[in-house]
Amino acid sequence: MHNETKTDGTVHEGVMLRKRRKGIYILPNLFTLAALFGGFYAVVMAVNGRFDLAAVGVFCAMVLDSLDGRVARMTNTQSAFGEQMDSLSDMVSFGAAPALISYIWALKGLGRWGWIAAFVYCACAALRLARFNVNTGVVDKRYFQGLPSPAAAALIAGFIWLMTELGVKGTDALWGVSVPWITFGLALYAGLTMVTNVPFYSFKDISMKRSVPFAVIVLIALLIAVINIDPPTVMFLVFVIYGFSGYVVYGWRKVKGVQTSVISMSTDEPDERGLHK
Repeated sequence: MHNETKTDGTVHEGVMLRKRRKGIYILPNLFTLAALFGGFYAVVMAVNGRFDLAAVGVFCAMVLDSLDGRVARMTNTQSAFGEQMDSLSDMVSFGAAPALISYIWALKGLGRWGWIAAFVYCACAALRLARFNVNTGVVDKRYFQGLPSPAAAALIAGFIWLMTELGVKGTDALWGVSVPWITFGLALYAGLTMVTNVPFYSFKDISMKRSVPFAVIVLIALLIAVINIDPPTVMFLVFVIYGFSGYVVYGWRKVKGVQTSVISMSTDEPDERGLHK
């Protein structure tokens, strides 16, 4: 009597068949790998003294990181592997890279205080990403809990990029204040704000599939033109405003008596799981 076979890897009449190996989706993971390369490139450029290119690497990683999750959803290629890969990439590009760049550029001159500030930022980025991955009850998906790690990295990289364009070195003084100490304060602010409960707008309620008025397209074109006038200045100012906006929202909610925390103890998994940050 012949043994019948199945293709799902089960035993049928004494025959054990191999399970088909589950593959890895290429498209979203290509964006994730490209974002990881941006963080690695930033560190290499900082070691070589090209801090402007290091900052650009961080910003490129931020753009690519914002695309991988959207590409996965649009192509229906979400996976647990992609989520883990995304978190590891974020830790390198938005945790370790900004910490190392800021240390090499300015914080090294502060001795022990310098590497402490760099480590605090790096540790807070790790805590921020770990907390995001285990929080499964986002009450209001329009807000992040704490400053997103890409925005925190943009604060550090944007400041270094702007100073480099202005010809200010990491050992100089700015308006009578030592640049290393300014970097020290910025690193601590960005790092500690990542692990607060302050709500930051996530822009996730904006759908790319919805129709918008013609004026919106005109405003986007104007925004691109403004950024091209002076990218370091405009990008840094944008993220400075965003970096403080959470505290404004927090204060407004306090005054109105609205719940300030965006996290509950629900066991339902949020839609943005694994997207960072």
